[in-house]
Amino acid sequence: MVIACVGITVLDRVFRVDQLPTTGGKFVASDYFEIGGGPAATAAAAISKLGYSVDFIGRAGTDDVATTMIKEFADYNVNTQHLHQISGASSSFSSVFVDNHGERLIVNYQGDQLSPETRWLEKVDFARYGALLADVRWHQGALFALREARKAGVPTVLDGDVTPQDITDLVEIADHVVFSEPGLAKTSQVDDPVAGLRIAQMKTNAKLYVTVGSKGCFWLEGDEICHQIGFKVDVKDTTGAGDVFHGAFLVAIAEQMASKEAVKFSSAVAALKCTRPGGREGIPDRASVEAFLKANA
Repeated sequence: MVIACVGITVLDRVFRVDQLPTTGGKFVASDYFEIGGGPAATAAAAISKLGYSVDFIGRAGTDDVATTMIKEFADYNVNTQHLHQISGASSSFSSVFVDNHGERLIVNYQGDQLSPETRWLEKVDFARYGALLADVRWHQGALFALREARKAGVPTVLDGDVTPQDITDLVEIADHVVFSEPGLAKTSQVDDPVAGLRIAQMKTNAKLYVTVGSKGCFWLEGDEICHQIGFKVDVKDTTGAGDVFHGAFLVAIAEQMASKEAVKFSSAVAALKCTRPGGREGIPDRASVEAFLKANA
């Protein structure tokens, strides 16, 4: 089975600091490294680590940032034949500040030259995939991919994070929508995640979930609110935890796990990722996840 992830790919330039900056000033980092990021891209890396063939479908420039990201995709065995490179465009990159508690602050740049047009996606055979994830950072691409997947009967997951655009059309067409807490708050216009799920439910027939950090994940089974508490681990870095959750969740959907099992599995993968620094370095393999779930049954 081949799985697909559609969205953005980013190079994260990570600075480790004692505390996250709250004012202007000069700060000294205790460590620095570069690693690939982006919601769909990191989800793809997680899917590969969990044992599946995965295609990343997205855009990049033809600069050194793109070269670095493509090499890292290869290191994670992520297929990039559908990574559309645009001559003269600046690839997306972020500055990421991570404190001693593992919390992070991210500043992203994506140039206007990364055209949002989707005509080149017409060459992609979406029917070949066992499941598909789309993030909301490339709205036109996500909408095209979700529509094509629906036509082909391919199950889909939307990463419902914060973005400037209204994502209602994406929420309406996906089979499963896994919101971040801020993403759900923006969509529902309420801060309470449970109330937000009920409001979002009126906009779609999709199954709805929301991740709330260490508090775990809430989701709806019909009108019933369900909850999976977060696993307690020694947190080193939360960067990419949500993206890894989404990748693991897509694996669970591809394997036709029930919602409760899918959420628990995804929570375990994300928790294990947080025990090591970097958005992808800590992604566990399947054997490690199974052992962790057995130990935390």
